[in-house]
Amino acid sequence: MEIISLENVSRIYQTKRGEVRALDGISIQVNEGEFVVVRGPSGSGKTTLLLTIGGMLRPTSGKVSVDGKDLYALSVRDRAKFRAEKVGFVFQMFHLVPYLNVLENVLLPSGVGADRAGKPEAMKLLERFGMSGRETHKPAELSAGERQRTAIGRALLNRPKIVLADEPTGNLDPENTNEVISYLSEFHQSGGTLIVVTHGAIADQYADRIIHLKTGLAE
Repeated sequence: MEIISLENVSRIYQTKRGEVRALDGISIQVNEGEFVVVRGPSGSGKTTLLLTIGGMLRPTSGKVSVDGKDLYALSVRDRAKFRAEKVGFVFQMFHLVPYLNVLENVLLPSGVGADRAGKPEAMKLLERFGMSGRETHKPAELSAGERQRTAIGRALLNRPKIVLADEPTGNLDPENTNEVISYLSEFHQSGGTLIVVTHGAIADQYADRIIHLKTGLAE
């Protein structure tokens, strides 16, 4: 069953040097429960593609449907609500809040404060990711691998149907790279839909399909 559909989607940026087509009439379909790897050289539109699927970047033209919703026909508020309920994000630079501790960062999708209903689920995720005992540490006190595991916990807290990961292992050593891909693969094996942008080949062994982007077009 199809969960993500892009129909003739373009994203055009106006620059001093002229028009840049980050996405150029791209059409992609992803089935529910599929693990898709997206590859391509720098500037090929990989991050733009993820942000567009995630409801964070309106395309210049075309239609984006996610879980049966015409994503950009929704109001900004409804799109944010849909994103919070359905989509988890994992980024290369982690994007943890520096003044919050590990537990508070994981709990961000459920609001501020460490006494929320999501706390048991957050603690369970941290234990699963080998982060027990690190709950009160700030991001600056963590290794790169620990920061990314915290970020994955945050992405999974609300049990999303889709996880979008943009170079999630780009700042990690080989050992942590294997761990992170393994954790993301567990999400996929539990029935989640996973799209990973990566330059490395480690995710290929888990993926159902690889999409190659080149100057805004899928091959």
